[in-house]
Parts: sequence; C-alpha cells; structure tokens
Amino acid sequence: MIKIYNTLTREKEVFQPLEEKKVKMYVCGPTVYNYIHIGNGRSTVSFDTVRRYFEYRGYTVDYLMNFTDVDDKIIRAAKELGTTAPEVAERFINAFNEDTAALNVKPATMNPRVMDHIEDIIAFIAALVEKGYAYPVNGDVYYRTRKFAHYGQLSDQSIDELEVGASQRTGEEQKIKEDPLDFALWKAAKGDEIAWESPWGAGRPGWHIECSVMATKHLGETIDIHGGGQDLTFPHHENEIAQSEAKTGKTFANYWMHNGYVTIGEDEEKMSKSLGNFVTVHEMVKKVDPQVLRFFLATTQYRRPIKYSETTLHEAQTNLQKLRTTYENAKFRLNSSHYQASDEEVNAAVLEEFEERFVKEMDDDFNAANGITVVYELAKWLNLASEDPETDLALLAAGLAKFSEWLTIFGIYFVSEELLDEEIEQLINERIAARKAKDFARSDQIRDELKEQGIILEDTPQGTRWRREA
Repeated sequence: MIKIYNTLTREKEVFQPLEEKKVKMYVCGPTVYNYIHIGNGRSTVSFDTVRRYFEYRGYTVDYLMNFTDVDDKIIRAAKELGTTAPEVAERFINAFNEDTAALNVKPATMNPRVMDHIEDIIAFIAALVEKGYAYPVNGDVYYRTRKFAHYGQLSDQSIDELEVGASQRTGEEQKIKEDPLDFALWKAAKGDEIAWESPWGAGRPGWHIECSVMATKHLGETIDIHGGGQDLTFPHHENEIAQSEAKTGKTFANYWMHNGYVTIGEDEEKMSKSLGNFVTVHEMVKKVDPQVLRFFLATTQYRRPIKYSETTLHEAQTNLQKLRTTYENAKFRLNSSHYQASDEEVNAAVLEEFEERFVKEMDDDFNAANGITVVYELAKWLNLASEDPETDLALLAAGLAKFSEWLTIFGIYFVSEELLDEEIEQLINERIAARKAKDFARSDQIRDELKEQGIILEDTPQGTRWRREA
C-alpha cells in the first residue's frame, strides 16, 4: 500500500483515494514569463514520476497542471519585449512543452489557463464576498484571512506569528486592507494593463485564486492530491486552502505533497530566478543528453534537496550509462541467440523478489533513491545472466522487460541503436575476422577508425557489440 508524507499533518499516511483505483491530482505549474530553470523542472519531473508510479500500481490518474498566463511578471516581460501578455504566455508555454517533452514528461490530462477561466474566477470571488470571507475596496477584492479558522495549519504557523511579518510590510495596498494578513483575490486595472470587467470594476485575478478555481472546477470540490514546490507551501497553498474551503465547506485536498529545492554553489543556495543563480532546462538540454538531466532529477526522493553541480550531473551520466550498457548487453545476448518469446511460463522467483523490494521502496512515499537502488541490483543480475552461456533466455527476457518497465517510471527509455550503414558493418565484420586470424594490428586499426566516427566497440563473451559515443 502506498504511503504519502502529507505536509498538512506532517506524517506519512496510507493513500486512500476518493474513488477506487483513481487519483485526482493537481500540481501547480509555471508562471510563463521565461524559460523554466532546473528547480522548476525538478517539480515537474518529481510529480511526473509520482504519476507514473501510480499508473504502474494500477491507478488511473487525472493529472492537472495549470499555466499561470496572466501575472505581474508576465505583464512586465511583455513591456520589456514590446509585445502583449498573451503573446509572452503563449511563447513560454510552447517552450515549457518543448523542454519538458525533452525530459520525457508525460503530457498532463489538462493544462488549464487563467485567461480561460476568468468568468469562473469572478463567480468564485463573488461567492466569497457573499459569504463574508472577502471584501471589495477601490476596485480590489481581498480575502479576510482571520475569518478562516485553520489559516497557517499547512505551513505550521500561528496567526500571531504571521501577523508580525505582515505588519512590517509597507505600501499603498497595506493601507487599504482591513488587516495586514489579508491577500488579493482581484486586482484593479492599472493603466493599459490587460484587464477584464467584473462587478468590482476592470481588473485581473490575484495569483492564489486561480488554482482554487481550476482545481475544483475540473477535479471536484475535494481532490486527492495537491502538489507543488516546497516554496509554494506558504503563502500560495495556504491561501488556496482558505479560499477553497471557505467557499465549499469541504476539505480541499486530502494529501499535500511538496518537492524539495534544487541547490547550487558551495553554500548550497536554493536555485531561483530572484537570486539569479539559475540554469534553464532550455539551455541544459542543448548541452547534455536530456535523459541524463531527467535521471538526475528523478532519482532522488522528491522531498529531499538536490545539489546541482557538474560533479553531480556527471555522476548521473555515469550511472545512466551503466544502466544503458546493461540494457544493450542483455538485448545483444537475446538477439545473438535468436531468442523468440513464447507463452511458456518462466520460473521468475528471483524477479518476483526484486519486484517485492522495488514496490516496498516506492510505496514508501515514492522513495526514488531506494527504488533506483533495486534497479541497480537488477542490473547486476542482468549483467551476470547476459554473460552466462547457460542462462535461461526466457528468464533473461523477462528480467530485461522488468528492468525497462521500472526505468520508464523514472522517465528513462532505452532504444536499440539503428542498424549501422553498410560500410561500418563491413568494418566490424572485417575486425571480427582479423581477431580470429590474430591480426591484432588490423583489428586495432579498425577499432580506431570506428571510434573516429563515434562508434565504440565492446568485445563481450557473446561477441562484439557497439554503441554510439555519448
């Protein structure tokens, strides 16, 4: 049974879905004013991995991830670029889709956008005003934070502690609010900024209201899981709970999941755009194999921080290459033995033991670090089986299938290389003949020629195999 660490209760809890074998999951997506950095990518990859594991365990997942396509940052970017907010949003939504596809992130069931839900947002805010949880002033609408009894529970903060921080804020907005803790649901239009008409005048939504509206509209008033980065716990997710539960009178999300930061530098500082210490996924996938970056982000337990550096990325590349070599060795052994799959039962007790261990680790709050350790151990078994001349080929094939299946949970796909062109095939065959004739000088010469063309030869007990240089 799957256990999830629930940020709200600060305990691991057995996952009990609202509907049998179905997961309603909402994850906060990007504000689309720039390319996502690796820290943003970590959140996307983490919850994609969680989703994939649920599916592996037989669940159907309704997976929603929003795009914030109207926001102060988008409006500023539009002014700097001399274009409109919708055009900026569209450009970086396309970039997000391209970059996450490179990381083998599965498309969400739906990517709702703020601009497509303005009427729903206005109706939601109006309901909060009617219930006394919100109030308009000068074209803005604010939420009465103190009226919600459980405010601060998610982030484990008392209302008094929050008041101290809020009372130190300055600015015109603080002067017109009833309480320093109150937050904006609707913002009055300023100048020529993008805006929509509402009962309170022209304006646009505040940041927090959008997720409450889109999650409840498309998944229901109570959802199974709400996820996002650790930095969203307060105030964003705290405010979502206050808004949603004030309107519906129901629990908003049964489980709250938050992924850890990506850190960078000797001081292990959180990677963020505000600190200017970020590396974008867009530029990284041009420099390194996107599968290496995916592997790097997916194989740490999602709640733990990940230290980003050339060293840690190189470690991921080395480990991934070992797994790829395992796959290619097993595939080569099966192909060279002309193995054909059949319906015969396989004595797979050893694989069942691996399966039990893998599920045990991943069921424990999606512990990817421990899960990938079991994959490494299966890889060792596959390597030995591939080299054993007496190996059970049906068992080897079943082990390779399990190996590949588990790797897809982490977003890793190995595909057999395309056939070599005729000239290179002839060189490989000539080298094999030279080795048999003990003409090692010619054998080495051919090996060096192929290396220059990016073809690496490996002499295995089953014969010579090749791979393209990484």
